[in-house]
Amino acid sequence: MLIKETKPFNALVFTTQTTLPQLGEHVGHVAKDIYREAARLDIMPTGPIQWNYYGIDGKPETVFTLEIVLPIQEKDVAAQGFEWKQIPTFKCISLMHEGNWENLPQTYDKAISHICDNGFTMTTECRERYIVMDFDNGENNVTEIQIGIH
Repeated sequence: MLIKETKPFNALVFTTQTTLPQLGEHVGHVAKDIYREAARLDIMPTGPIQWNYYGIDGKPETVFTLEIVLPIQEKDVAAQGFEWKQIPTFKCISLMHEGNWENLPQTYDKAISHICDNGFTMTTECRERYIVMDFDNGENNVTEIQIGIH
């Protein structure tokens, strides 16, 4: 696990209010739509798709904000169905999860234990950067988990 502060970046962003059980409704198709819009606008993606969670607490019934984000080079783009936004810096504990997304909760548990054991305070923001997405063989997935800390 690594303590780090991310750098700000420009992004095309899809934003919705959701709950943990509803997350599956956004897997795959939103990323495809963002990439299609970036191609239509002829803009340069500069990093992997990322899911940013705001107000998440791990409880299934809690409604929180989800941003599905594609880092891009350009500023102030007028996109159809997405907004341009600058994603701010973020102080976090970072760790890699390799394998199926169904096992992400165990990786989160490990990170949260590390945070608590080392005297950090969690924020209600976390991010997942999808380095490798393999919808045919989930064992090939590589996801960076970032949990906000004070």
